[in-house]
This record gives sequence, C-alpha cells and structure tokens, in this order.
Amino acid sequence: MLDKTMTFSVDESKDEFIKHTLNVVYEALKQKGYNPVNQIVGYILSQDPTYITTYNNARSLICKVDRDDLLKALVKNYLNIN
Repeated sequence: MLDKTMTFSVDESKDEFIKHTLNVVYEALKQKGYNPVNQIVGYILSQDPTYITTYNNARSLICKVDRDDLLKALVKNYLNIN
C-alpha cells in the first residue's frame, strides 16, 4: 500500500480554512444582529476589519485570510469551479 504516491493540495486545505472562517464570521455577525453579507462585502472592499465583529473571535479569524485568496475562493465557489 505504500508504493502509491500520496497527493496533498495546499489550495484545498486553504479553501477549507476560508470556508470555515467565512462560516464562523457569518454566524457571529448574524448573532450580533448585523447583515452578514453586507458586512463581509464591506470588509472585502475596504479591508477595514472593523466591519467584522470581535464576537466569537470573528475579526481575528478573518484577518488571517489573505484578501486575494478570499476573493479567489468566492469566485471559484460562485462559478462552481474546483
């Protein structure tokens, strides 16, 4: 069984981290009474972290995601591209 080459995709793990982060941020914003989509779009356009609540560590999490990677993941997901 050890004669086969294992593959590992950094993009897949990065995309999973981004997905998890967006879900946490979305839920935190929703729980605090904000419109999550508007707040996330505001953050992406301005890169101003104050659009994201500190509740549930959401702001800290979103700041760990590179904005270019975030946009790339969102476009790929929207277009259903793997």
